[in-house]
Amino acid sequence: MPEDNSFRAFLCYDFFMERLIEKLDFLKSSGNFRTIKDIQKRENKDIIFNGKKMLNLSSNDYLNLSTKEDLRLEFLEKYSKTDSFLFSSASARLLSGNLPCYNELEESFAKLFNKEKALLFNTGYQCNEGVISSLLSKDDCIFSDKLNHASIVSGLKLSPAQHFRYKHLDYDNLEKFLKEKRHLYKNALIVSESVFSMDGDIADIKKLVELKKKYDCLLMIDEAHAFGVFADNLQGICAKENLLNEIDIITITLGKSLASMGAVCVSSEKVINYLINCASSFIFSTAIAPVNVLWSNFLLNEKFEILINQKEKLNKLFNEVHKIYPTISSSQIIPIIVGEAQKTKDLAQNLQQDGYFVMPINPPTVPVNTSRLRLSLGADMNLEEIKIFLDKINEKLLDK
Repeated sequence: MPEDNSFRAFLCYDFFMERLIEKLDFLKSSGNFRTIKDIQKRENKDIIFNGKKMLNLSSNDYLNLSTKEDLRLEFLEKYSKTDSFLFSSASARLLSGNLPCYNELEESFAKLFNKEKALLFNTGYQCNEGVISSLLSKDDCIFSDKLNHASIVSGLKLSPAQHFRYKHLDYDNLEKFLKEKRHLYKNALIVSESVFSMDGDIADIKKLVELKKKYDCLLMIDEAHAFGVFADNLQGICAKENLLNEIDIITITLGKSLASMGAVCVSSEKVINYLINCASSFIFSTAIAPVNVLWSNFLLNEKFEILINQKEKLNKLFNEVHKIYPTISSSQIIPIIVGEAQKTKDLAQNLQQDGYFVMPINPPTVPVNTSRLRLSLGADMNLEEIKIFLDKINEKLLDK
């Protein structure tokens, strides 16, 4: 008797849904179930959530520019009637999705970072994934910090190159890998974030440059959380350490300090031309909307002094906060390690009731038993309100 294919399909679907339900139930019971939050409004450093105004400590808007009404109105007045003020590119860049504003933004970033050329991607995720997945071949290898962002990890998985993940900020461990593995491969890439997004700690760029030279590697640095926050001209940690010219590839996210959308890779002309031809996340994506590119150009090229002023305010704030609340962080990102996922979730909800919008960060984003509150400081916050908030956290943790 022939098999009933419709019955087999029903059984397959049934088993599939059962597995999904089990997984969801496990996430809920372990405190790791995620939901999209119903945010009503953002107002500078505050947020309206569940009808309540709270201090927003879970944003990457480090310079507090994204909701500045005066900047928005000035931008609209100047650009809303221009030919490039469009809400869709309607195409990939390699087809009909390019306009002069894209070229202007790329040229600005290449100049700012003292590189030959730049390429705009739609997101930081697509940028890192596209660069790492396309750049190397099966005869090459990649050495990556274990706590690098998920976009870098995704690029490693998609790359035909072999990869090795060294212990976080452990450059002895990295050199051990280099000694054992580098000579087995034609080309090699070392990749690291500069400011790490979950702990706010900072890579030793000088040491990475030293190892790059010693073992004949390329060096890629993701400045996503450092751009706009460090260095005299906002470029990030590599510039702060006067090492821009030693870094082969730098990626920069525009959706954080620049309060816009997209990401940029800056490098040599040959590398960028290669990415244009080989990075799938660039080639096969509808280009980011021209209006976002115009906004990025407006802030970067016309409001640079405002960015500088906000950066200086932010640096002063987080340096003062670190004095009263020392952690592993050396940046505007401050981790409050709680440990157990449900306890972290309960603490966050408790703080929200007190007027502080903080979100729990749970596995798999961070390792098991290191669930935390990830505090993101903004330029328009003041020391006193942060001190009050930190005192509340200490009180609640002691109560537990």
